[in-house]
This record gives sequence, structure tokens and C-alpha cells, in this order.
Amino acid sequence: MTGSDVSASVLTLVRGRADRLRHLMHGLARQSVAPRELAIAWMQPERAPDLPDPGCPVRHCHVPGEPMPLAAARNRAAEAAAGDLLIFLDVDCIPSAGLVAAYMQAARTERGLFLGEVLYLPPDAVMHNTDPAVLDRVGRVHPARPPLPAAGLRREPDAGQLWGLSFALPADAWRAVGGMDEGYIGYGGEETDLAARLAESGLPTFWVAGARAYHQHHPVHVPPLQHFSAILANAARFRARHGRWCMTYWLDQFRAAGLIAWDETAPAIRLLRHPEPPEIAAALRPDALFS
Repeated sequence: MTGSDVSASVLTLVRGRADRLRHLMHGLARQSVAPRELAIAWMQPERAPDLPDPGCPVRHCHVPGEPMPLAAARNRAAEAAAGDLLIFLDVDCIPSAGLVAAYMQAARTERGLFLGEVLYLPPDAVMHNTDPAVLDRVGRVHPARPPLPAAGLRREPDAGQLWGLSFALPADAWRAVGGMDEGYIGYGGEETDLAARLAESGLPTFWVAGARAYHQHHPVHVPPLQHFSAILANAARFRARHGRWCMTYWLDQFRAAGLIAWDETAPAIRLLRHPEPPEIAAALRPDALFS
């Protein structure tokens, strides 16, 4: 695909959050280079009504399951997409006008897993103004993210930097590793597992200048106690496959809360107790930008 024309499909997953999806679609309509299509995986029985024109054809698929079938939904969206570059964009993200063009140029330059910048917006930012200049001013970079290159690409040695908000890769690289592992149930781990398998396949990782997206605010739990059981199960699945732990930041927080006995050298997580409903409620941070 490098050095040749590139067709790009944008893929997103939806359960509820129809207002977020509409903002994403409006952002796609403003792209300097339109994608070939938008593929939407609906993790709900019905499509949202009154969707705007994103400036490209839209493909729809429905993916049942509880809890949210995140890995399966990404796989179904990828199966529906016809582009040779897959751009995964979280439904909470509004693409900047140059996002699709930047990812397409990256794919013309290198063959790799491509990571774009995400700015986190404060509460109600989009209610007042969706002007990209305003979003650039009020958005914040996640403190765990490295600075992006001013132009072009920068090689990233750690494929685990992949977060699912915004990334792209060749469709044939996705198919070669079998897409996402649907054995990861619920929240956590499936993206890091994908990144590890892509790295093992020899696919390099790059940060991409200009592929900026804006994350629309929603309340977060710090730590994500509402996903406690899923995180433990998925972390164990990841270690069984790769011989190391993922989501260590959250596991550290669970240990500090007295919920588990664990450290990075442990062969398994020992459950001490489940979080109580008041603990889960107390972990909710309505104004926090980052989890």
C-alpha cells in the first residue's frame, strides 16, 4: 500500500451516545480528504435516527452481546469495510479536518500501525462551540501520551501505546493477525493484545502528525471499578498469551484499594474482595478528563 493510492474506511462502535456519533459524522463531513466510507457497528438493536451526512457512504452492522462486545464489534466493522486502510475512531471522538488525510499519507509513506493525537475536551465544550480552533485551545493532551512529531511520522518502539480512541492500520495487516480476540469480554485488554500481536507480526508502530481528534467529555471512574471483574479476567488472558501483565496501572490501583493481591512478578491475581457499590459510586469523577 505504501507509495500507491490509498482508500480509507473509518470505523466506529456505538451503544447510545447518538449525539456523540452525530458530532463525529459532522467532523467527517469537514475532512480535507473524504474517506471511502464510514462503517458503524451498532451494539444495540436499532440505529439512531436523524443521522447527518458524513460526506461518504455509510455501512451499518449490528453486534449483539452483554457486556458490550467491543472486540466483536470492531471485527464486524472491519469485515464490513472495503478500504485498504482501516481508521478506527471512538464514537466520543470528533476528527479534525486533516485526520483522514494524515492517516492516508502515513499509509503511503510507511506500512505500520499508526497512532494519532487525541485532545480531551472539558465538560460541555462541544455544547458551546465545535470550531476546531476553539477545541484546539480548550483540549488537553493526556499526561501519559508523548509529544507528537511536528510533521510526518515518528517511530514508536512500544506498540502498547495503542489506545482505541484513534488508530489506523492496513486492512491486510488486521486480517493477517485475525483482528481482535473476541475472548476478551467486556472492558480492557483487547487493544493491547492486538498491538502485541501486530508487533509480533513485524508491523512497526508510528505516531502521526496531523491526525488529531477531540475526545468529547464523559464522566469517568478513577479507578474503573465498574469494570473490575472484566479487567481482572482480561488481564489474566493477556498474561497467559504474552507472558506479561497489561493494565498494570489499574491493577496497581485495585491493589492499593485492598481488592486484590498482585504484583508484576505474580503468576496470577488473587482476589481479596469485590468492590462494594458505594466504592464504585465514590470512584466516579464527573469532571475528570482522564481515567
